[in-house]
Amino acid sequence: MHPLITEDHVETFQREGVVLIRGLFAGHVETLRAGVARNMAEPGEHAAENLKEGEAGRFFDDYCNWQRIPEFEEVIRASPAAEVAADLMRSGRVQLFHDHVLVKEPGTAKPTPWHQDGPYYFVEGRQTVSFWSPLDPVREASLRCVAGSHLWERPVLPTRWLAETSFYPDADDYMPVPDPDAEGMDIREWPMEPGDAVAFNFMVLHGARGNTAASRRRAFSLRLVGDDARYVERPGRTSPPFPGHGMRPGDRLREDWFPVIFERRAAGEAG
Repeated sequence: MHPLITEDHVETFQREGVVLIRGLFAGHVETLRAGVARNMAEPGEHAAENLKEGEAGRFFDDYCNWQRIPEFEEVIRASPAAEVAADLMRSGRVQLFHDHVLVKEPGTAKPTPWHQDGPYYFVEGRQTVSFWSPLDPVREASLRCVAGSHLWERPVLPTRWLAETSFYPDADDYMPVPDPDAEGMDIREWPMEPGDAVAFNFMVLHGARGNTAASRRRAFSLRLVGDDARYVERPGRTSPPFPGHGMRPGDRLREDWFPVIFERRAAGEAG
């Protein structure tokens, strides 16, 4: 097991779907900051501004840029994230799904809506993990996760953040988006330093408060999958879309698009 974590981290992640990993990207914060600066100066095809007209601040996000932003690929391959992911997921190997950048400038009151990532994706499996890592100290604008929500029987309705409409046509197949604060759910959130990371399952309900601090809140997220992850068809265009992938339901994610970035050797295996 990687020295950053213990068996207690793994058991908590399996049981609650979310755990804090201190210092996961601590040696890579400046590289990630440089990557975010490059990303914001040269947005990708999926970049979005997530505020309505008249709302204060700026809420920028973009994803799937690791192949064109060298700082992101460097950190993905050099940091301990993939090995830690294998431990948390109890998986023999780890594939890269995608990266995601989220930036809230000072005075951005809009919260990140409560949602599960899994329903937006074309992958299903119990062995999934996202790492959300702030590149600035966060106190009030940290990630908020509902413990145990990865085990709910029905997925939460995926919505479009600006339009606030259903992402897919079959809204009745999902449970309505809950209000965890009003409903007294077990919400986990932590004050965090740059390079700390929240690890959470794709099916954990999560959101974030607005950024009312005097400093910006830059966050880098990394989405990874393990042994049991398989391609699944959704009733519409997924996010990210990955058009032309050619996979069929039940397939592992194709390794030329979603590379294996960690593989644990069996005991006694040479190498």
